[in-house]
Amino acid sequence: MKALNFLKVSILVVPFLVGGCKSKEVVEPAKPVTQEEIHQQQFLQQVNDNSQYAKFITSKVKFSVEVGVQKLTLTGNLKMKRDDCIRLQLMAFGFVEAGRIELTPEYVLIMDRINKQYMKATYGSIDFLRNSGLNFYTMQALFWNELFVPGQSKVSDALLKKMDADMSGEDVIISLAEGKMEYRWLATKDKGRIRMTNITYTDQFKGNTQLNWDYEDFRILNRKNFPFEHNITFTVPEKEVKLGMTLNYVKHEDNWDTRTDVSSSYKEVSIDDILRRFMSL
Repeated sequence: MKALNFLKVSILVVPFLVGGCKSKEVVEPAKPVTQEEIHQQQFLQQVNDNSQYAKFITSKVKFSVEVGVQKLTLTGNLKMKRDDCIRLQLMAFGFVEAGRIELTPEYVLIMDRINKQYMKATYGSIDFLRNSGLNFYTMQALFWNELFVPGQSKVSDALLKKMDADMSGEDVIISLAEGKMEYRWLATKDKGRIRMTNITYTDQFKGNTQLNWDYEDFRILNRKNFPFEHNITFTVPEKEVKLGMTLNYVKHEDNWDTRTDVSSSYKEVSIDDILRRFMSL
């Protein structure tokens, strides 16, 4: 079923120890903070303060997927609990659950309910997530339209100082570089609203991997703006996947179990199986 191909595509789409001997140190005078740096930090704080404070966000969702010449549209449900679970349910014929994607701080779960198969893995088992240092909290930030720092569950004022903000253009470009990873956000200068998030993993031998997440159709939710339309492009060497997600009937339902029990009748498949099916689309 084509819906199951989308199920497998979407999940792909969607410390250092320092020591030394004690020695006499020369204390250099602190570098004065410029007015421009103060302005940048104030803007970054504004962007960070735009985060939703709702504990639950649930919604009916319309999905679209495009891989090469193949295009699909599906309906489903999105259920999210802050710091605990992100669940996408993909429906066949509008009322039968064909597949499920569940993200928690501990694991990634993909279920094919039609063929009774599933894949359950840690974030470190998935190449792009492992290489980029992405975890549940990063994925949460993408779904919730927020800033993030890889490996961290929250963005504190101290972590904001790791980011740069180029305020010379019509919109502000926020950036953070770590090793082979480059993280960028495009935010409106007037309200500090994130319009786009870009994650790039640079590999000069195998080619770059890139995730671009665009946000549109902002509406008031809990007195704050929240994007009801998400357009996601996942690019690997020689392949590009485009996903669309439009929210409708957004609520804050809290009467659902945030963990899925997989029946013993389901067959577990490997990540390699998922990747092979993805590359054969």
